Amino acid sequence: MRPTTLVPFFAFLAACTPTGSGVPTSAQDPGDPVEVTDPVEEPGVTEADLVAAELAFLREEEKLARDVYLTLHDTWGLQIHANIAGSEQQHMDAVLGLLQARGLPDPVADDTVGVFVDPVLDQLYDDLVGLGQVSEVDALQVGATIEDLDLFDITELLDTPRDADVTSVLESLHCGSRNHIRAFTDQLASRGTSYTAAYLEPEAIDAIVAEPRESCGQGGSH
Repeated sequence: MRPTTLVPFFAFLAACTPTGSGVPTSAQDPGDPVEVTDPVEEPGVTEADLVAAELAFLREEEKLARDVYLTLHDTWGLQIHANIAGSEQQHMDAVLGLLQARGLPDPVADDTVGVFVDPVLDQLYDDLVGLGQVSEVDALQVGATIEDLDLFDITELLDTPRDADVTSVLESLHCGSRNHIRAFTDQLASRGTSYTAAYLEPEAIDAIVAEPRESCGQGGSH
């Protein structure tokens, strides 16, 4: 069910390096690990450059989730998509605050639904919406997949030490995405089906889903 372009964030970080090849080819399985040279180790790329690239991508990745959910809500009228789209807006705002505090440009110059600076995210929006418009169950599967990917990416970011305000926002976004995947899997279960982990290990998804809904901090989902 996954679009071939749905790949973890660190596949894109190669595009931020002088020698990086950018996005994997469509022949690559999006679930396969992607080996990317650490941009900080490349000549002329600083830690500040890396953080700027991470935050810019994260801002648009959260927009991707919001936009897909808004569009699928228009298609199926499921309240879960509208509710979580509102939470994704909070996520976007939290990342924007980090960009503004560092004097970094906002990649979301045009906040129109379905408009992205990153061409891969632009295509991914079309792919995900296309999948989600097949049926209500597919729309819920798309939601769970997006949250799985978000959790994978944010977990990777949290594995690298960051300053306190970045870490705080990342932890809050991770908490929000945990709540979101619980909501989507609950909806799928009520329809007699389930979600199969695509990015996190299945055991990790199971552990998250088994826990009750959390109250998250700034930028999270309550």
